[in-house]
Amino acid sequence: MILSEICSAAFKKRFGGEPDFLVRAPGRVNLIGEHTDYSDGFVLPMAIDRAVWIALRPRPDRRVAVHALDYGRRASFSLDNFRKRSGWIEYIKGVAYGLQAEGFRLDGWEGVLAGDVPRGAGLSSSAAVEMAAARAFASVSGIAWAPERMARAGQACENRWVGVQSGIMDQMVSAAAKEGHAMFLDCRSLEYEHVPLPEGVAVVVLDTSTRRGLVGSEYNERREQCETAARQLGVRALRDVDWEEFKIKSKKLEGLVLKRARHVVSENQRVLDAVAAMRRGDVERLGLLLNASHASLRDDFEVSSEALNWIVEAAQSQAGCYGARMTGAGFGGCAVALVDGAKLGEFVPAVEAEYRQKSGLEAEVYVCRASAGASVNVS
Repeated sequence: MILSEICSAAFKKRFGGEPDFLVRAPGRVNLIGEHTDYSDGFVLPMAIDRAVWIALRPRPDRRVAVHALDYGRRASFSLDNFRKRSGWIEYIKGVAYGLQAEGFRLDGWEGVLAGDVPRGAGLSSSAAVEMAAARAFASVSGIAWAPERMARAGQACENRWVGVQSGIMDQMVSAAAKEGHAMFLDCRSLEYEHVPLPEGVAVVVLDTSTRRGLVGSEYNERREQCETAARQLGVRALRDVDWEEFKIKSKKLEGLVLKRARHVVSENQRVLDAVAAMRRGDVERLGLLLNASHASLRDDFEVSSEALNWIVEAAQSQAGCYGARMTGAGFGGCAVALVDGAKLGEFVPAVEAEYRQKSGLEAEVYVCRASAGASVNVS
């Protein structure tokens, strides 16, 4: 039974009757453009064919009641009076907070939630929950789907409710992706363009089976260092310095601030170059840009890990691999590789074996299809 059917069946068992709505929101993998979004930069993610689903129906009492199959737990809160606590329900509360801050009047609902986006792997499981919740609130409250506003509500959940100073990339691609395409996103204006993926190329996610937590990690510290660099360079954000300009102005920076800024500015340029390569079908150039991105994240931004380096090196050493890099916030989680689709049969077991030999861990490998953004089915 597929996940959407599992959600619907669980709803019927728990609440009685069929759900009025079935919503889904995908996770994402970022092809290139890491740690650039909170500096108003450029990113190139795609939504993947792993998602969070919610089967739901409206309630008349402005309460939200959710049963999470993945945790085997139920939680509820009132839209008229809710506070920060802890646990998975905070992502639903945080979206309600963000949507109300956007000026929307929300109605209550009850539902069953389940997902198959690996948690803590750098595939944006939290943004998938947030955009599924936003779709649920929009459905019961009669709110037209506006990807930018919904993504801002999800970012408000992360920044002001959960306490992670993340950018808006994850929510935007989960809200607005197009099947078969990556999304070239300007994180300042939120203007985006859907860029077709190269034919015959597989996007492979390589899960190291190691995990990191963003809250209380070095993530917020990296953001502060980027903001310090922008101030010292006299710009609003590092997005406002191009690579050629940075070569001249970087003498104003030193130490860790210099290294963090060098990554962000060069990564923005790599995103622009990657989009150009995709438009002309230059997969070899695209792969080289992924390799350079990993080196920058490893050496200048220092958010890779031993496990991530091992699995990236294992991927890069295979004949069918155009390029590979860590993806997500780092410190653990996943890498992404661009692979000749005709050589997947050799690529996957070879990477698994080499990573197992180096790390003693088993990698999870997902060959991903670029999926559409958040959607709703009405019963």
